[in-house]
Amino acid sequence: MLLKRFYDDNLAQASYLLGCQATGEALVVDPNRDVRQYIEAAGAEKLRITHVTETHIHADFASGSQELARATGAALLLSDCGDADWKYGFAASAGVRLLRDGDRVMIGNLKVDVMHTPGHTPEHIVFIVTDTPATDEPVGVFTGDFVFVGDVGRPDLLEKAAGVTGTMEAGARQLFASIQRFATLPDHLQLWPGHGAGSACGKALGAMPTSTLGYERIANWALRLRDEQAFVDEVLAGQPAPPRYFARMKRINRDGVPELGGLPVPEPRSPADALAAHASGASLLDIRPAAAYAERHVAGAINVPYNRSFVNWAGAVLDYERDAWLIAGESTAAAAARDLAMIGFDRVAGWVEGTEIVDVAGGAVRGLAQVSAA
Repeated sequence: MLLKRFYDDNLAQASYLLGCQATGEALVVDPNRDVRQYIEAAGAEKLRITHVTETHIHADFASGSQELARATGAALLLSDCGDADWKYGFAASAGVRLLRDGDRVMIGNLKVDVMHTPGHTPEHIVFIVTDTPATDEPVGVFTGDFVFVGDVGRPDLLEKAAGVTGTMEAGARQLFASIQRFATLPDHLQLWPGHGAGSACGKALGAMPTSTLGYERIANWALRLRDEQAFVDEVLAGQPAPPRYFARMKRINRDGVPELGGLPVPEPRSPADALAAHASGASLLDIRPAAAYAERHVAGAINVPYNRSFVNWAGAVLDYERDAWLIAGESTAAAAARDLAMIGFDRVAGWVEGTEIVDVAGGAVRGLAQVSAA
């Protein structure tokens, strides 16, 4: 058995490659749109990706499941749990196998059992893995956004992000019931969650990449609570406001994500082209540090510094129906375009150097007063 974890720091998002080395078959769980990384990793291990799956309809990033399945010819395994409003719109497509509680998939000699764990979302499922040549006991669980290290998936996103009213408390009660059932599994089970610290899919995620069910039973507040109402009150209290782009991600991941066809590589463009596009309604996204923006910037440009919070803020301020031009250096622009693609924004028209565009903009340049906290 081979297990490889992929982690996107800016999304605080984990995906996994599970391989049976005896047969060469592999499963990818919760892939993002950077599908090449999974194909290359599988090839390096002499594995072929035969199955692709995801634990639920994601809210925080654009799924790469469809594109990866098409690129590799793999079967696409999708949850058929939950209510009618949150089933996959492309479930009838060729190559899709729908999964329900108790279903089993074999990845070579690896047994993968499906458990329905509603609460974070109605359709959420987890995958319990058994390495059958070694033992009849399961080794670990891909928990997605159900159980994290130190926390559990928030049950309010469907209401707060997707606008489905009346689902928040019901989801919390479903989550409590799912945890009680999950907690009957053996202590030794490794937990392989879909997110780490910094994710907005929970409120107190730990920084450790993995854990065990036994440890979480001791250390995770949600697994320690035995009273349903106390759990509901606690899980709904203090949840941060979800990033604005989450609503769009829920819809496109449910209905089908456009094929990316490789990571975007934005082209350098002239300041005059960028300014003309801006005058016609395109966005100017200035991703330089705040101090550089404050000193001199093009009037109307939006400053979202390129850092760990970039995708959350960019997803909040960008209009997905308009082109965006990046004000940055070449390497930063390429990294930012890649991160924007991860949240489904595919309209980066090009990039321009900050010093060049402010020089050309002339009278349309502004500065901001700066004060020192010293």
